[in-house]
Amino acid sequence: MPSPITSAPASSPAMQPDARRGPSLWRRVSALINRFSPALAFIGLLLVWEIGCRVFKVPAFLLPSPSMIVVGAQEQSLAIWGTHLWATLRVALMGYAMAIVISIPLAMMLASSKTLARTVYPLIVIVHSTPIVAIAPIIVVTMGASDLPRVVITFLITFFPIVVTTTTGLLATPEELIELSRSLRADRTREMLNIRLPFALPYIFSALKISTTLAVVGAVVAEFVAAEHGLGYFIQFATSFFKINQSFAALILLVAISLIFFQLVGLVQRVLAPWSLPKSER
Repeated sequence: MPSPITSAPASSPAMQPDARRGPSLWRRVSALINRFSPALAFIGLLLVWEIGCRVFKVPAFLLPSPSMIVVGAQEQSLAIWGTHLWATLRVALMGYAMAIVISIPLAMMLASSKTLARTVYPLIVIVHSTPIVAIAPIIVVTMGASDLPRVVITFLITFFPIVVTTTTGLLATPEELIELSRSLRADRTREMLNIRLPFALPYIFSALKISTTLAVVGAVVAEFVAAEHGLGYFIQFATSFFKINQSFAALILLVAISLIFFQLVGLVQRVLAPWSLPKSER
């Protein structure tokens, strides 16, 4: 008799183990970790900070814990915080706007004339090399105690990266594009506006992002010298009375302002000139 051929019963698809379930789950977890890693790191830092202050019993006037900073923020009314916040915002925005209005045309002139660049660029470097904290009292005495000296101080801190980076971008335009425009009889103005300036937009937006944080720094430095309102003035006032938790609360507001400014410039770049962004950010 022929031997019977036995065959194992085919298992149903429902009973087959999903070999890809493990790797797929791991990929999803890795994607979530990569997505929320900044927030997780920040939360972890706050936890370590809070636990360290409680375990080692660090005095609040030396290093307040995050919970004490929240308490310090609540010790002042929203009206007071709003007054100081608006004073700093006003000076930072005016100084930043002045830096943009003056720096970009100046960079265009420097890129257009080698003689002007050799003459003016050393002066710009000298102005930037001068410690602003040292000359800030002189500026205040010269211009008075209004917003003007604070705006000028913010401008002096902010304008240098915009001038230098914009000039670099304008001069980095490929020579073949310049030769093509000249072969088409384009004048200097059209060459600058239609070729060099669009090519330099990635450089310009990079400088604008850097200058957002410098604008806030300039406003705070100016408020340290002469001000009656502002977050810088509030930090100096609170520190003098050893209310360090309130100083940290004001510092957090300054960081938030800088981050918001930075994101707003990035948003403007994505809306107006998305092609100037790196491919990974488009």
